[in-house]
Amino acid sequence: MKTIEENLEEYKQTLNRVQAPSGLERRLRDALQRVPTKKRNMNKAVAWILSALAALILMVGVYEYPAFAYYFNKVSLNSLSFAEVMEQGYGQKVNKSTTLKDGTVLTINGVIADDNVFRMYYTIDRPAGTEYTDHDFVRYVFENLRGFLTGSSPLGGGGSPGKDKSQFVGDMEFEPVSPFSRTLTVTFTEWLDNGEKISYPISFDFEANKAMKSIIKEDLSESIAVDKGTIHYDYITASPTSTIVKGHYELEEYPRFSGETKLYVNGREVGRTGAGGHNPDFQLKFDPLPTDNIQSLELVLDNFEGYHKINEPISLASPSDQSIKVGDEKLWIRSVTKTDKGYDIVIARKQFTFLEKNNLSIQASGHVVPVSSISEERPWDLKNGNIMWEQTYSFNTTHKPEFLLVDGFKYIKTYNKKISIPVDK
Repeated sequence: MKTIEENLEEYKQTLNRVQAPSGLERRLRDALQRVPTKKRNMNKAVAWILSALAALILMVGVYEYPAFAYYFNKVSLNSLSFAEVMEQGYGQKVNKSTTLKDGTVLTINGVIADDNVFRMYYTIDRPAGTEYTDHDFVRYVFENLRGFLTGSSPLGGGGSPGKDKSQFVGDMEFEPVSPFSRTLTVTFTEWLDNGEKISYPISFDFEANKAMKSIIKEDLSESIAVDKGTIHYDYITASPTSTIVKGHYELEEYPRFSGETKLYVNGREVGRTGAGGHNPDFQLKFDPLPTDNIQSLELVLDNFEGYHKINEPISLASPSDQSIKVGDEKLWIRSVTKTDKGYDIVIARKQFTFLEKNNLSIQASGHVVPVSSISEERPWDLKNGNIMWEQTYSFNTTHKPEFLLVDGFKYIKTYNKKISIPVDK
């Protein structure tokens, strides 16, 4: 696998050799319009267009297209203040304002963008003498961001009071935008007290070579075997705003919980800020890399869903509040109680340990009796700082249960498996 620096050097050499033709945006837009309606899925269309773009660039050249400039300077940025972003030489000033019906002024101060996210910095100034309140968080909404090859939904944002109580200074993140967009339009929506919705589209020039800064995008093609399949880590993208790891699962079934993958730079853990994806794909989001002097870069699968197969029957002869060790976990057979319909067995376990239900049964007087019903889980406080979770398993039999028969259980298993990502020291 090539190191990050080797990939960046290849990109630099390619840039020195190629240029894009004039009228490129118009030609690409025309080509996109010719795609049949049924096939104009945005992701597929973008992939097709960018492939065509690569061929065009290799054939003809007139001027250097600014969208390519942001790939080649490795940086690390971790700031929510646009003033601080500009102080470090990053981001694009916008300073575009619109005035709402009641005199409130929305100002787009600037933007910064990369392959992971588009972040917009803005200010809302309420009319003099009017305070910005919690109600305004619901009243004001950013809906979408549009441009050439761009249709980005909002991902979330934050902010704080500004110079006085009438001002709010915030930032909003959107899905990544195309570096080939020349103009972007964000739609700001105001909901009035009478339920009326007013939209304010705000358009501004987008200068990719200013707003977009470098990334590290490294193909990983690494995998880790787990109990019921394989986790594949496909690539890592490190940008000024975040670090994202994408991959996919090859498992017998989609996991109940995704476990914990950690990222380390120079032995220091990078904070994880989110996770997502759609089966079988997953995405892990971390903070920006804390340094551009990278000596080591590691992914560690700390824990993930595990499966323990139970080969031996579990005795029900002496139920108590004492635990029974089964594999790496513990179970509590709390009680075996005769009822009008048969027997109830109360079993407790840790919160993220789940017994297989498909073939769960008991052995009683030589008979195998399947479970007839299972109650909702409920907490069991051990009064020592630990809370277990118990359920009642009911069986229709007149014979006293002797053994619990279960195929196995799922649980959070410690793996502690590492993937080292090559870097040029």
